[in-house]
Amino acid sequence: MAATLPGPSTDLDRQLQDLEGEIERLRRLAREQAIDLGGEIATLETRAEDVRKKIYTNPSPWHIVQLARHSQRPRLVDFVASLFTDVVELHGDRLFRDDPAMLAALARFEGRPVVVVGHNKGKDTKENIARNFGMPYPEGYRKALRVMRLAEKFHYPVIAFVDTPGAFPGDEAEERGQAEAIARNIEEMSRLRTSVIVVITGEGGSGGALAIAVGDLTLMLQYAIYTVISPEGCAAILWHDATKAAEAAAALRLTAKDLQALKIVDEVLPEPFGGAHRDPEAAITSVRSALQRHLPGMGQMPVQAMLERRYAKYRSLGQIVA
Repeated sequence: MAATLPGPSTDLDRQLQDLEGEIERLRRLAREQAIDLGGEIATLETRAEDVRKKIYTNPSPWHIVQLARHSQRPRLVDFVASLFTDVVELHGDRLFRDDPAMLAALARFEGRPVVVVGHNKGKDTKENIARNFGMPYPEGYRKALRVMRLAEKFHYPVIAFVDTPGAFPGDEAEERGQAEAIARNIEEMSRLRTSVIVVITGEGGSGGALAIAVGDLTLMLQYAIYTVISPEGCAAILWHDATKAAEAAAALRLTAKDLQALKIVDEVLPEPFGGAHRDPEAAITSVRSALQRHLPGMGQMPVQAMLERRYAKYRSLGQIVA
């Protein structure tokens, strides 16, 4: 789990981390020395499970941030491998280069042709460096848009998977037009003449997420997050103190439950107790079930009516009701 910052639940985090470390140490000792430590391990596992229940029965927004960032949470490649067949990845934006932080592909979902786009995080340090930690450059967003236009041409639904800390903020990205690329994607997706399903699976960070997240239906895994700025960034701006990230996470209303209440997210998809990393296949099955429910009805509405509904959906966000 990601490192925790000071807060009311830090003691439980540390207890769980210590217990899990001791369990792993005893298992390694039992293997190396061929001794029976089953009783001691079982006792520690019971205690660890009790601590997990205290943490995850009603997790705080900061705990949910940590779950969304967990290194073993299922990544885009896991969803693509389990949910789709006949996957043909398309590379390059036809302007500069291919961006490995963004995946774009033609595929089939239970026999139906679809287009898949998504942020492409890695599972270890080597993969994350190669994929820039799932933070696309402008060419990544332009690649995604190029493939979404193919979807429009052939009337294939788009399924967009969101999992990024945000668009890459480096000098090279700015020089190549990061802001324009994000703005162009938002503009083009708002009037894309084919249906779009957005699935937020981990981090949904700022405009880097929104650039592939304008759609007709927004699904969100239970312990994912979707926010205009990271809690650390928010805390640094408001309080000049990154240790207030837990407080910022609560204020940002970034959890799936909050976002559904605000009508930004249409449906929250359940995860295994303790997070998707504890049973990735169960989380993937949750996404599969949602796609099975919603995808057959997508595209049946006349295109103009679909665009008008999409427009109304986003125009209605953020209204203050007396």
